Amino acid sequence: MTSEAENANSVAVGWRSFPPLPMSDILRHSLELFDENGYHGTTVRQIANRVGVTVPALYYHHASKEAVLVALFEVSMEELNTRTEAAEEEAGEDPVARFSLVVEAIVLYMTHRSHHAALDTEIRHVSPESRSRYAASRKRLELLMRKIVNDGAASGDFSVTDTDETVRAILGMCQSLPRWFQTGGPMTPSQLAEKYVDIALHTVGHCS
Repeated sequence: MTSEAENANSVAVGWRSFPPLPMSDILRHSLELFDENGYHGTTVRQIANRVGVTVPALYYHHASKEAVLVALFEVSMEELNTRTEAAEEEAGEDPVARFSLVVEAIVLYMTHRSHHAALDTEIRHVSPESRSRYAASRKRLELLMRKIVNDGAASGDFSVTDTDETVRAILGMCQSLPRWFQTGGPMTPSQLAEKYVDIALHTVGHCS
């Protein structure tokens, strides 16, 4: 099985680079089927057939279809958090640079890993316990953004009246990208990231 540490190591080449994720065949094929049919429309037997194993063999690795989905959530959020934290670290102390690179990292993730990010809509299918763990992983990113915006407000670089809602609005804007972004469309992920950074900077009251 693929550990979260192995997924995080994929960021070692640089948070702007997106090599294939080191996922197991079960997770890789499950992601394909969830993207094609939705979580509810995919059966365990379909996953097993796509992978080329028996249903009992699949259950040896994952106790249920929900467990497969939860494992994909964990891969997705760990990579997103690792990338955004690497981007902030690269930026140094300046709040504007930190904010800009973190927003860029989010947009690049949402576009390069759009199939992973789109799984967010399936969270309603998991147990309250699994949903709470996923919410905690998402909170990690939200707290990072709040800290940066608060630092920018304290330094006079940003002007916001409600940090929490401003951060939620920016994250919501970025997290909606997988619903419509298409590879090969009019803008590349990098071009889209540049535009979204500009929009986000205006949202926090920074005008260069």
